[in-house]
Amino acid sequence: MTAVIYTLGVVFFFVGLMTSIALHEVGHMWPAKKFGIKVTEYFVGFGKRLWSVRRGETEYGLKAIPLGGYVKLVGMLPPAARDEGIDPDHPQRVRASNTGMFTQLVADARAAEYEKVGPGEQDRLFYRRPWWQKLIVMSGGPLVNVAIATVLFALLIMVIGGPGAPTTTVDTVSDCVIAADRTEQTCQQGDPASPAAIAGLQPGDTITAFNGTEVTGWDQLTGLIRSNDNGSARIEVERDGQTLLLRTNTTVSPRASLDDPDTFTEVGFLGVGPTQPIVRGGPADVASTMGRLAKLTGAAMLDLPAKMVGVARAAVGAEREQDSPMSVVGASRVAGELVSDEQNPWRTRFSQVIGLLASVNLFIALFNFLPILPLDGGHIAGALYEALRRGWARLRGRPDPGYFDIARLLPLAYGFAMVLIVMGVLLVWTDIVNPVRLE
Repeated sequence: MTAVIYTLGVVFFFVGLMTSIALHEVGHMWPAKKFGIKVTEYFVGFGKRLWSVRRGETEYGLKAIPLGGYVKLVGMLPPAARDEGIDPDHPQRVRASNTGMFTQLVADARAAEYEKVGPGEQDRLFYRRPWWQKLIVMSGGPLVNVAIATVLFALLIMVIGGPGAPTTTVDTVSDCVIAADRTEQTCQQGDPASPAAIAGLQPGDTITAFNGTEVTGWDQLTGLIRSNDNGSARIEVERDGQTLLLRTNTTVSPRASLDDPDTFTEVGFLGVGPTQPIVRGGPADVASTMGRLAKLTGAAMLDLPAKMVGVARAAVGAEREQDSPMSVVGASRVAGELVSDEQNPWRTRFSQVIGLLASVNLFIALFNFLPILPLDGGHIAGALYEALRRGWARLRGRPDPGYFDIARLLPLAYGFAMVLIVMGVLLVWTDIVNPVRLE
């Protein structure tokens, strides 16, 4: 049964992520079509076509490698001057050019842009649109991911809610004493009964005093129990409107340190767990959570080069760090582990997977806003630069400098794209041979 639940968790997260990618591309395609830009392809995935259908001038489909998606907007690059390889009067006709590697790459890219341009479609080319339309089209994708993240975080915080501060009302009573550092956390033959079970504590009891000390909070109660070692314990509780005095002896057992959860210390143990009421937040809590995670995501992106060194080491057998970056494969595996963790209630499992999907959408948005080609942010930066350059020329009474030729940045874009491909392959491989494992 656990394997089935794990598989369902993996599939749920993967489908959610692919849906997010598909909607990201819709965020580019929909405004592009509204502005009259010619869109010839809309695909989720890369590589070999698995399925496609044509509707009007656009082919929609799925490809074999589910690591992203794309929309083909015709005319992303403006035609070049004569000395750069394309006749501007006939952009489909490639002219003779010098044979420098980068020059030829740019010329080939320009030529490919105009293979789908038909007669009378010059005004439908992307590069000819006003800068603000380019900005809307290229921002649409990552803004969709922001919207998805907002909806998921709102679902998580405002609808599902999360556990609040623990109360002094008992939720669980341990049947036996199990050392916290023991691998098997179920009662075994020979395990002594817990002091709470011996005392007769029941779920729903509210502890009001411990050894004569009034109890006002769970943290205070925890401290009283831990410091009691194996001494006698008089526990006052409220049960069904009555005050009861229960007696037992706490026992000494290894428990996680309050300062360092990875360290275990011998402390007093009673064997009760607190009730944690479900608390729901409002829009301000959603905004606060997303703002905090956006800062953490920004810091993580700055640390990404150093983290990839750790991933490379893990690929050849070194220990994988818990905060290591992951691919779609790794994130899907984590989702499977979260949803199949039987130690947590279903509400917690579902919340964790929703939170993971929301965080991934926020990362996709912020990463795509980076002002680097071939990311969306590179085209956004180009549109803003074009607006600034044209506006400055108007203020100074100078001729319009024309469209910004983003093709001149293609050598950098190709280099960064190669880095992304290498990183993607390395992450997928490492997630298969040495995945991040939840503790």
